[in-house]
Amino acid sequence: MRLELTGRHVTITPTLRKLVEKQLGATLRVLNDNAVSAQVVLTKQKTQLRAEVTLHARGEHFLHGAGTGRDVTEAMGSAMGKIDRQAQKMKGKWEARKRRKAPAPPVEIAADAVQDIRIIRARRYAVKPLSIDEAALEVGTATDNFLIFRNLANDAITVLFRRSDGHLGLIEPEA
Repeated sequence: MRLELTGRHVTITPTLRKLVEKQLGATLRVLNDNAVSAQVVLTKQKTQLRAEVTLHARGEHFLHGAGTGRDVTEAMGSAMGKIDRQAQKMKGKWEARKRRKAPAPPVEIAADAVQDIRIIRARRYAVKPLSIDEAALEVGTATDNFLIFRNLANDAITVLFRRSDGHLGLIEPEA
């Protein structure tokens, strides 16, 4: 990153440059070093010192902050606080854009991965012989959203379940 440090009625010393670089360092870490350049102008006005910081980040984003204080640390801290808030907001937008990307295509499961899948037996169900109407009444009063029963009409194992729209669904095996 390129840093332009300008002093108006202020002498730019190596110590002052290090202080400014240190203050910018935290913001650069937030932006994952996506900053292109920074311009810092330090101006002395009577007893106050004014710091104006403009940070150019990738994608033509410009972050600007200005602060005043009795010394350089206070003025830069105020200006960098404003820049930090803008950087956090911009980083949040970048991350939200990454999350909105299309999901990856389905991946085929290898045979050895299937061996890692465990089957956990929940409980056993008594398969009672019922008509479809009787089974519908039992699903309405049951704590589960499904019922496995033997259909009296064709003597096949059938599943009756409550759908998300509130209606009942029926799964019958093919003959």
